Amino acid sequence: MTNSQLAIKVDVDTDRGTRIGVPNLVNLFKQYNIPATFLFSLGPDNTGRAIKRIFRPGFFKKVARTNVVGMYGLRTLLNGVLLPGPHIGKRNKPILQDVRAQGFEVGIHCYDHIRWQDGLHKMSPRQVFTEFGKARDIFKHIFTDRALTAGAAGWQANAHSLAAYDDAKLLYASDARGTSPFFPRINGVTYKTLQIPTTLPTLDELLGHPDHPEHKLNQYYYSLIEKAPTHVLTIHAEIEGMAKLDWFSDFLQFLQQQQTQFMQLSQWAKSLLTQPKHIPVCDLVEGKVPGRSGTLAVQA
Repeated sequence: MTNSQLAIKVDVDTDRGTRIGVPNLVNLFKQYNIPATFLFSLGPDNTGRAIKRIFRPGFFKKVARTNVVGMYGLRTLLNGVLLPGPHIGKRNKPILQDVRAQGFEVGIHCYDHIRWQDGLHKMSPRQVFTEFGKARDIFKHIFTDRALTAGAAGWQANAHSLAAYDDAKLLYASDARGTSPFFPRINGVTYKTLQIPTTLPTLDELLGHPDHPEHKLNQYYYSLIEKAPTHVLTIHAEIEGMAKLDWFSDFLQFLQQQQTQFMQLSQWAKSLLTQPKHIPVCDLVEGKVPGRSGTLAVQA
């Protein structure tokens, strides 16, 4: 048994994930009385444009391991290429509003997931502020007030995006992979918005890996969770909320049986920010994570 605390962050990448995966997860979390943070993609679903990633090392291995077509659906993989990308926020406004009405924290994942994940590091500061500003505007239109949190698509962050977060006066952000909360520093500049990184591997980083058969994933995750007092798990509406919903339900039951405590990210952020001097400053760098292609924002 463990007294560890776990915060669950739900990244919602696609229109289909919003329409199907999000309500599934809301129902599941309500069933088990578990808090969670939902971060929404709010602009066009251009998932099909991810085909450009075929040139990244490890991309084909991940596609083969995780059955991407089965997970996301063929229609989604054509969005933005052979089919027009549906506008997620405008099309699914009632679904998004219901998530907060059910008591869950909501925030920004991105405006255009593919544009941010694949293009952030090519954007000028003005382009980054504009792209994030579009997400802020849609969020405010849907929820009538401003967003207090964001977690970047594909864990992509840089000095420009951190400056945009500071300008938006977010309570906290969750862009990075790491071990503990920190104030991010890039090229000697420390930014004001607290980072609470994802500490655990995501399910799609483990699926199909010979060292982590699916029937042993509960115990593997638990072995990681009990090593530290607090953890953050990022899940995806398209995976745990759809294709792997039954597995995820069993996983939550298992964690509750181990007396794992669940918390909301905003509650953790608020408690940390009562004593900001105790929060370390860490460099935010580009690094690799096993099971994921390309580089991500990593806590150094």
